[in-house]
Order: sequence, then C-alpha cells, then structure tokens
Amino acid sequence: MAITAALVKELRERTGAGMMDCKKALTETGGDIEAAVDLMRKSGAAKADKKAGRVAAEGAVVVARDGNRAAIVEVNCETDFVAKGDQFRDFANAVATAVLESSPADDAALAASPMGQGTVDEVRRELIAGIGENIQVRRFSLVEGGDNVGEYIHTNNKIGVVVALDGGDDGLARDVAMHVAWNNPPYLRGEDVPAEQVAKEKEIFVDQARGEGKPEDLIERIVTGKLRKYLDSISLLGQPFVKDDKTTVGKLLKSAGAEVARYVRLEVGEGIEKKQEDFAAEVMAQVRGDSA
Repeated sequence: MAITAALVKELRERTGAGMMDCKKALTETGGDIEAAVDLMRKSGAAKADKKAGRVAAEGAVVVARDGNRAAIVEVNCETDFVAKGDQFRDFANAVATAVLESSPADDAALAASPMGQGTVDEVRRELIAGIGENIQVRRFSLVEGGDNVGEYIHTNNKIGVVVALDGGDDGLARDVAMHVAWNNPPYLRGEDVPAEQVAKEKEIFVDQARGEGKPEDLIERIVTGKLRKYLDSISLLGQPFVKDDKTTVGKLLKSAGAEVARYVRLEVGEGIEKKQEDFAAEVMAQVRGDSA
C-alpha cells in the first residue's frame, strides 16, 4: 500500500508523533494505520504530547552568527543530564540556525520553519520520542543592525547574550556582552526606566531621609543623589564595567566612539517554577508501571 501524505497526516494527528516516525511506522506496517498506531504506542513515539505538560526548566542558550546578524535561542528540557547531551545540543544549535535562516516572526513561524527533512516542530517531537523528556523551544531573538555584533555564552550554556554596537569593534561588543551576562541590566539607560518605578523609588528615599531625621531643605538633594545612583545601578550604561570598575560601560563606549544598538540576554529557566523532585514517589510510580 502506498504511504501517502494524507495517511501520514492522519497518523500524526492521532498520535502527536513526528513526521519521520509516522512514515517509518506506516512503512513497517504496510500502510495499516491501526497497526501503525499500536506500533508507535509500544515504541513510545506517541508520548510526545503527553510530555508537553511536564516542567522543562533546564536546557541551553545558544547563538548562531552570520556576519552582523545573530540568532539567540533558549531551548528547554527537564534535566541537566539531557541538556548536556549531544542530541539536545545539536537540536538547540539547529534551531538557532533556523532562526537565522528563516527570520521567523513568532513562535508559530519558527515551529513551521524547515529543519532537515521536516520542520522545527517535527524534529522536536521526534527528539521527545527518542529522549523521553519534554523539550520546548521557549524563546528566541534575531539581532541585526549595528556595525559590530558580539556574543557571550556563560559556562554550560546557561546564560547567553548578544550585543549589537554602532561603532567600536567585535571585541568591544563581546566585552559588553560579558558585562550584560554578569550584571543583567534591565535597562539600557536611566531614562528608559518607567516613570512609575522612578516615582516609587523616590518616595521610598524621601521616607528614609525623613526617618533618619534629615532636614527638609536637604532631603531633595539627598534623594536626587540616591535616585541617580539607583538608576545607574539598573542601567547598562551607568553600571561599573565588569573588567574595570573605575569606569562605567557608558564611558567605555564613548571612549571607543560606540553606542549600543541592541542587546538581548537569555537565562535558562528564568521565570519558570521548577518542580520539586520526589524520588521515592518516582520509584514507586515506576514499580506500579505508571505511564510517563
């Protein structure tokens, strides 16, 4: 029996497995879709969707470069053991390359982007079936524009940064990326901080000064100084440079005739609530034969 695209599509819809797994199962069963479903259930390929609800807070941040364009991607899995494996790392790097080549507008477009003989999402599902963990492409950014692009990947790919500069050179861009990885500035410059956040901090500083018994005629000056230091501490340009705390990132860039066009920092699992492992319960579940 011919293995048609419609047959593969039907099997994918019924099992949630990847295209290649579906083709293989249909070939082995001579196009018998019911037999193919049974075969995939036995092999575990149909479990991909069942794993989608499991917490995936480990993983890797990877970067793909093409001249002054860079793609930075966070791909998640469930355990650090899998995150360090070649299969997972190869997939993460391939996703970054797909972002660079396809310039997807959103997550859906990335999932449908070409990868190998299928799409990013199809390869992801096949990897889930093979590895047995939930794997998710969590977020990505395409950084382009600027004269020079630098990247920095922290140990074990847990933090990744891409910086694009107008002016300067790749070495300076990498140094700034290293600083961003270390100090995680939420804003580029002090004036980018939302007005309501500034007002809240100012109110706190005023109350602190009055609580310390400072004269009213000095409070405004004291608060202005504290507010300036606060804004410097949360803005990239105002922070002391990681390699030389006697200067700021802003001064470093100015001396090189450079400006930050854009920067992106991704940290694995940031904002994800990790589940607490109960190994005794996990062992008992295996003994009972609970499905994963």
